[in-house]
Amino acid sequence: MDWLLRLFTDSHSVAHIALLYSMVIACGVYLGKIKIAGISLGVTFVLFAGIVAGHFGFTAPVEILTFMQDFGLMLFVFMIGLQVGPGFFESFRKGGLELNLMSVALILLNVCIMFACYFIFFDTSDVHNLPMMVGTLYGAVTNTPGLGAANEALQSVYGETAAPAIANGYACAYPLGVLGIIGATLLLRKLCHVNLDAEEKELAKEEEIEDPNVKPRIIHLRVDNVYVAGRPLFKIKEFLNRDIVCSRILHDGQVSIPDRNTTFELGDELMVVCSEADEEAIKAFIGPEIKAEWNEQLEEQPMVSRRVIVTNPSLTGKTVGKLNFRGMYGVNVTRIHRQGIELLARPSLHLRVGDRLMVVGPKDHVERVANLVGNSERRLNAPNIATIFIGIMIGLIFGSLPIAIPGMPTPLRLGLAGGPLIIAILIGRFGYRIRLVTYTTTSANMMLREIGLVLFLASVGIKAGEGFIDIIIQGDGLKYVYTGFLITTIPILIVGTYARLRYHINYFTLSGMIAGTYTDPPALAYADGICQHEAPSIGYSTVYPLSMFLRILIAQLLILFCCSAG
Repeated sequence: MDWLLRLFTDSHSVAHIALLYSMVIACGVYLGKIKIAGISLGVTFVLFAGIVAGHFGFTAPVEILTFMQDFGLMLFVFMIGLQVGPGFFESFRKGGLELNLMSVALILLNVCIMFACYFIFFDTSDVHNLPMMVGTLYGAVTNTPGLGAANEALQSVYGETAAPAIANGYACAYPLGVLGIIGATLLLRKLCHVNLDAEEKELAKEEEIEDPNVKPRIIHLRVDNVYVAGRPLFKIKEFLNRDIVCSRILHDGQVSIPDRNTTFELGDELMVVCSEADEEAIKAFIGPEIKAEWNEQLEEQPMVSRRVIVTNPSLTGKTVGKLNFRGMYGVNVTRIHRQGIELLARPSLHLRVGDRLMVVGPKDHVERVANLVGNSERRLNAPNIATIFIGIMIGLIFGSLPIAIPGMPTPLRLGLAGGPLIIAILIGRFGYRIRLVTYTTTSANMMLREIGLVLFLASVGIKAGEGFIDIIIQGDGLKYVYTGFLITTIPILIVGTYARLRYHINYFTLSGMIAGTYTDPPALAYADGICQHEAPSIGYSTVYPLSMFLRILIAQLLILFCCSAG
């Protein structure tokens, strides 16, 4: 049985290293699914499984652990950046600026409370205490990429072997961080005397007002305005000054697809796609809404309505208007389905790989458009590996650039976390301009992201495991627990109360914003569970890109500006 013993004890064996990671990751993932009071730690439990393995002497060479840790971190943050990139700049529009300002205030308050706890509860003469508090900070805000960025910056200051094990502070603060976010959100509800039913009704009213601006609506109209008679479609659009797509027209008993020069006559019946906000104005100008009995005739007409998928990379970034589907192919594109959202096919709308177009026209013409856009769902099932590794390569070069800042002993570098994150955001948003296909399915993105995360967490946990129990029993472990709880809760109560009383932000939106700022899915799940609308998810997604970016950047700045090797 010597072979079995060596498999578990020979730390330099490839089989041992692979077995160690497999055991730690599998145990951590399964244990992370256990829920207590409806809350689980999720994949972060891999860190605790790694700590247990490291404590009992199951380890691997430091060089291997460091490589796996850094590679996992790079892959993780890059896939996050690629996901949030398309919405990063758009998140500041349409009310997003207000929520993002609240989010920035939360992040800065987290840092301020951390420093307050450091000066009140810790010996400031010990140069290791401030780095440990940075680890505690990122456990308190449940932000693993920030821990990775801080750890990487710390190694550049102290060296790989002398750097404090800040993952221990993270591990101490993380469990109460998850509970503290939800608990503070509940307390905020009591402090502000929030009535959930009233908040629901308020959201319903807002949706009645706001949704029509973006939600497409299909209506059938009869031309009843003498001004419209004899005028071409493009003139009518110019007069209305609204986004409108006329997909079909019934004239003299024949159904056809109008183009910009098609003239309307009194009694013509139209199928129109417009936003709900414009519906009444269009009815008032063209004519009354009718029940289109001629829909039954469409089966006899050589026309079809079909969804086709953009999988041709060369179309990425081109506008609907520039492609001129009607003039070139004799079809109308009426709606575009993108990542669960249905959009009106405005001429200025830029196409992306993965968009699903609703195309109306003769069957053979629709087939030509399908061939043009690609319409190969098979292509979408494979991630664009080249783009991912080109982006990581550029991100590493960018992250390694030294930025000299007066007063700093060492140049500032964005490092293995900040560089790939920024490049991923830029590629996700503007990659089509240099013909980089950035589309990955949600499942592919999540798979690569989770692989990177568990490799990072397992490596950090195994490294930190040797001294973890001593820190808990003899060291400052208890301090990390309660200071982390203060870092978590105090900023939520301050910013949440201010946002509620000063700006009257809806409680559900506020809950989503808090969860997004702390990048905490369990808190979002709580908010979604008590709300019948999408406000929590909207609040979460609005602030998540900027919050993730700032968390990672601030982690490095705290280490490089405030921590030194003494």
